Amino acid sequence: MKSQPHNPSLSASRRAVPVWERRGLSPRMRRLLLEGDVTGCYGGVTDSDSGYRITMALAVGCSQPGRAWTPGDLFQALLYTPTRGGVWARHLRERKGTDYAEAKLTAMLDKARRLVADAPLITCRQDALEAIEAVRQVVEDQLWPTAGGKGSDLKNLVARLELCERAGGLEHGASVRQMAEVMGCARATVEASNRRLVDDDWLELVKSGSGKAHGSRWRLKVPDRLRVRREEEANGAQVGRSPTAGYRGAGTVPAAHTTDTRAISSLMGHDAFHHHAHGLSGARILACLDPLDGQDVLTLTAATGLHRSTVQRRLRHLIADGLVAELEGRYYLASALVGPVRLHPDEELLNDSAEQRGTRGRSHARRRRHQGERATYHRWLAEQLAGRARRPRLVLVPDGVVDPSSGEVLDDRWRDWDLSDVRRPTFPYTPRQQAG
Repeated sequence: MKSQPHNPSLSASRRAVPVWERRGLSPRMRRLLLEGDVTGCYGGVTDSDSGYRITMALAVGCSQPGRAWTPGDLFQALLYTPTRGGVWARHLRERKGTDYAEAKLTAMLDKARRLVADAPLITCRQDALEAIEAVRQVVEDQLWPTAGGKGSDLKNLVARLELCERAGGLEHGASVRQMAEVMGCARATVEASNRRLVDDDWLELVKSGSGKAHGSRWRLKVPDRLRVRREEEANGAQVGRSPTAGYRGAGTVPAAHTTDTRAISSLMGHDAFHHHAHGLSGARILACLDPLDGQDVLTLTAATGLHRSTVQRRLRHLIADGLVAELEGRYYLASALVGPVRLHPDEELLNDSAEQRGTRGRSHARRRRHQGERATYHRWLAEQLAGRARRPRLVLVPDGVVDPSSGEVLDDRWRDWDLSDVRRPTFPYTPRQQAG
């Protein structure tokens, strides 16, 4: 029988494919491994805590799809190579031995693999932006009255949508003081709004903030009741919006209950829209106006969902400050606020409006107050850590029991004890023998 020629590629294809494919790290993880935490992103309470955070971050980076490492690869990079990112692992090996260090790294790698496997798959940044835009459309379609704290809830969601776009996903980090500065309100208002949004299923608290460098992690989402409602639509028009242009019922009149969240985001943190000045109602009215197509009071009432008397009162104040122009009962956006986009805030005009309303400098005072609170909190944390470091550690084995030079036990009462750690002496357990 004629033998077939040897084919190396065929032989290689028949070999067992390794379960974990080993590839290089991302540039960020490579820098963390070689140079350490130069940016301070993984700082902890102690050096040991920081080392654990860095090692866990490297384990997650090694477990990403397409570059999953074996435990041996992680051992080689952290234990047997003098890298900056492996200082904690090598120190652990010196204190507790190689077997313990390798078992610890293996457990951390398994935990990182489970974390990566449970994380939702995002193929690109565009998918994340589409998910954020879907939430934005639901927010803009809802009716947000001013009573019952709904106005504060709207500002909270508008601010979080901007944070989500910068974070690249619906999960984002935000502290109470940060939200208060963006929304232009007090901390207590933000805390109450967070509780309402969590109860209404708009927000989910992923992790509470701790320390001076780690804020709370939140996840923005669409409530289940609204998601089901949108899925049950049959006519193709969105909830609360007019039909698409070109279909029956479409026109130039703004749809009922429309909310321009991007325009409100550019106005709500300014002193001119403090609740003692024009407030959120004034910002919503400006977001509905156009420099060319005038709107009457009834149209603005339907578009904002506000009471007619509230719309009329806000319009009088906006006209007096030069933010709105009136002609024959129709209202237009002032030309000073028109820019590349439909609403472009003019800082000088808004500052003059805040000066007339007596709210000039409120946001600056709020930021200074928050800076003082943060500095006080940081000093308190430093005092707590300093007091904890000065606290003497309890030593259970008295002096003179162990010879410091040879390690020999000098006291017969401690002869059978394990005194390798004088703070935690252990006695070997021996089961009692039963009488025959």
